[in-house]
Amino acid sequence: MSEVKQIRAIKGVRDILPPESVAWNRVERAAHEVFAGFGYGEIRLPIFEQTELFARSVGFDTDVVGKEMYTFPDHQLWDLEALKTNIILRRPSIDQPLAISLFIEQLDQLIGRSTEALELGEMPRTSDNQRALEQIRAGRDVLCQSLVPKTSTIDQPRFDLYVQHVHTSAATLTFGERVSLRPEATASVCRAYIEHGMQTLPGNVKLYYMGPMFRRERPQKGRYRQFYQIGAEVLGQSDAPGIDAELIEMLMAFFGKVGLEGAALQINSIGCKECRPKYVELLRAELVKVKDKLGADSQRRIETNPLRVLDSKVPEEQAIIEKLPRISEHLCAECRDHFTEVRRQLDLRGIAYEQNWRLVRGLDYYMRTTFEITAPGLGSQNAVCGGGRYDGLVELLGGPPTKGIGFAIGEDRLMLSLRKDVTVLLAGVGMKATPGNVSVSVEDARVDVFIVWMGASAQAAAIALARKLRDAGVKVEVPAVEMKFGKALGLADKLGAKRAVIIGEDEIAAGKFTVKRLSDAVQKSLSEAELVDELKAS
Repeated sequence: MSEVKQIRAIKGVRDILPPESVAWNRVERAAHEVFAGFGYGEIRLPIFEQTELFARSVGFDTDVVGKEMYTFPDHQLWDLEALKTNIILRRPSIDQPLAISLFIEQLDQLIGRSTEALELGEMPRTSDNQRALEQIRAGRDVLCQSLVPKTSTIDQPRFDLYVQHVHTSAATLTFGERVSLRPEATASVCRAYIEHGMQTLPGNVKLYYMGPMFRRERPQKGRYRQFYQIGAEVLGQSDAPGIDAELIEMLMAFFGKVGLEGAALQINSIGCKECRPKYVELLRAELVKVKDKLGADSQRRIETNPLRVLDSKVPEEQAIIEKLPRISEHLCAECRDHFTEVRRQLDLRGIAYEQNWRLVRGLDYYMRTTFEITAPGLGSQNAVCGGGRYDGLVELLGGPPTKGIGFAIGEDRLMLSLRKDVTVLLAGVGMKATPGNVSVSVEDARVDVFIVWMGASAQAAAIALARKLRDAGVKVEVPAVEMKFGKALGLADKLGAKRAVIIGEDEIAAGKFTVKRLSDAVQKSLSEAELVDELKAS
């Protein structure tokens, strides 16, 4: 009998186990409390959206859209998809009439099924789809000529050309919407803002979210393919610098509440649609002059997004980048005044910062204020949070003119940085941190009270008592089977229980429970009401 292969988690994802998950919950609870104090409401977003949402907002030329998103067609016509894929992969040779015949037969099937799907409304009746089908038919008609025996109606090069024409046309045929697992959440928030008419709400719309995001990138320390973010957005009609500063103030208050030490704020302004394009062209021109000294990624970005070159961490490129023009020297008067006021507002709030002219952020929708929070314990990739202003993104997605600013915290990286401070996170829940690691041993964490019962009638009493204690907010463990007294107390100690409640025949007869404090073995007899009151107070 062959050995059954063990199934493991996919590379780049992982499980967050208890009691480490308790630390995550405390961080998220802190976010709920701090953000609510600043007037933000929670929004819960779909895990996947139309691919076009991210392509239009994040940017068609970004690595996120071009390389990293998990994208798939959302439809039920899987046989059509498989047929199209097979046609694209097959490339018959002109000297193999049978192969050509089978290829043409498959083309006929694809054309027939696609036409029927269009008529039934099961396939989008787009101009691209209709054009693709016409091109496939035309290619099919030409290929049929090659089946005429003993003729040279088509030579090999021309035959290859028509096959490639069919392949190209088939590749553009879509059987349903393309959807993507969300790589970030700002675009989804803006989509929801537009879809639900939230611009009609009074004042600025303040929203926050938390949950998993997905990018297919190379896993590294604190970075995963399924990762978690906590973020917030402000959408409205004002781009007052005080909004930017208050958002950052809230962010720093959150980091203070969770006990993150060494958090450092960096800020910059990357201009607006008036001054930024001029700077980008100047930067591109300067980068072209030193192109041969740059790596492949930076060379590619000269054409697609020159600002991203400034974000390069390649050691050999640092001296070159330091000599490039700085955006701060090319801001228009309005952007310069806006950035000056943002800094003054931060000073009013007593928030320390460092100006970093290379801080551009990685997504196309950012403008004016950009910021980043770094933290110790993460190596060279030490950013734990990033954000900025994105006036105009809502309009780009089909909404009304709207100003916007927000941030996203990398929760995985935050937890990594908090490892040395995890005792603070777990305070008050009976947990102890393992040195150098967020996770704590299971023996420390689970329960307040362990109920030791002996006898069938005692089990019923134990179940009833446990229900009342849990209703009072006490964490209770009741063994499913009767245990020997010593073994039960040993398990209670390993689970981190503070007390053991003992229920046997004597306790049932007396109508009282024996309560044993496990730290010093002191015990006493209490009625049910007295026991509940004492445990609620402790």
